[in-house]
Amino acid sequence: MLVLGIETTCDETAAAVIERAPDGRGRILSNIVRSQIEEHARFGGVVPEIAARAHVDLLDGIVDRAMHEAGVGFAELNGVAAAAGPGLIGGVIVGLTTAKAIAMVHDTPLVAVNHLEAHALTPRLTDGIEFPYCLFLASGGHTQIVAVTGVGQYVRLGTTVDDAIGEAFDKVAKMLGLPYPGGPQVERAAADGDAARFAFPRPMQGRPDANFSLSGLKTAVRNEASRLLEITPQDISDLCASFQAAVMDSTADRLSVGLKLFGEQFGAPQALVAAGGVAANQAIRGALHDVARQAGTQLIMPPPSLCTDNGAMIAWAGAERLALGLTDTMEAQPRARWLLDANATAPAGYGNTRAGF
Repeated sequence: MLVLGIETTCDETAAAVIERAPDGRGRILSNIVRSQIEEHARFGGVVPEIAARAHVDLLDGIVDRAMHEAGVGFAELNGVAAAAGPGLIGGVIVGLTTAKAIAMVHDTPLVAVNHLEAHALTPRLTDGIEFPYCLFLASGGHTQIVAVTGVGQYVRLGTTVDDAIGEAFDKVAKMLGLPYPGGPQVERAAADGDAARFAFPRPMQGRPDANFSLSGLKTAVRNEASRLLEITPQDISDLCASFQAAVMDSTADRLSVGLKLFGEQFGAPQALVAAGGVAANQAIRGALHDVARQAGTQLIMPPPSLCTDNGAMIAWAGAERLALGLTDTMEAQPRARWLLDANATAPAGYGNTRAGF
């Protein structure tokens, strides 16, 4: 099975072709990603209108590159998948409309993919993991702990009640004058810092639920920074290191509770899986290894290039759904908001993140 995947939910324009074998194994034939960091850097964050225009300008060429690199013609495709949400609605419209046009012209099945489901299923592409497993999804727009029990079968065990982890990293970077994108800049500065210098809170630690909260921690960083008469580069490194350590400790505690809840409801997980852009943070990856070991399970993390937004994850989610006979019509709608767990309720901050979803 050959599937073209298109990703345009935020500030990456991406397309990929994957092959799914009858036994369920996957292979990436091409994976082209064009980041829009340069277009948004001077604004300190993603500007939806600029992102949408960039997707319009770039997508056709990126799809052509992905098909050429894969050595595949459109007539050979078994499906065309596009991220239909959640995300910046202008970009989602561009990707989904392009996929519909390709599917219509070549009489190919269309799959409208939930971007979050694509993250959730990526470890089945990279590691061939079986269900059920516990997913830690952390990005600029989302922080969730999810039980993944099958394709299309998700139970949210915990979520953020305010800021997502990636959003908090971006905002801390901005308040400290670090360039965009903020997450990697905070991680880089923290490497030279003293994590014990500032005693930041560990939000939600010890609570019986598996929810996250980052707003108070972000405020604590701002308060400490405001007390410094003149912030030196070392001050910035120490603030970043102390902030990152607090995030790591809080995340470890929340995930320990999430894995306990998973076990009570679904039995032992096949693995703890980390996905989303925050999973590319090396310090947080180290903390996740400790959590998995203490819980008696393995940690699986896709390569960093497949943790951030990309077309291969969309193509793979499309292939997983196609294998079950799940397709969509040309009436499939772009969605700015789309919960992974259909039975969950949206958290208070849903829709207020840096990426608008």
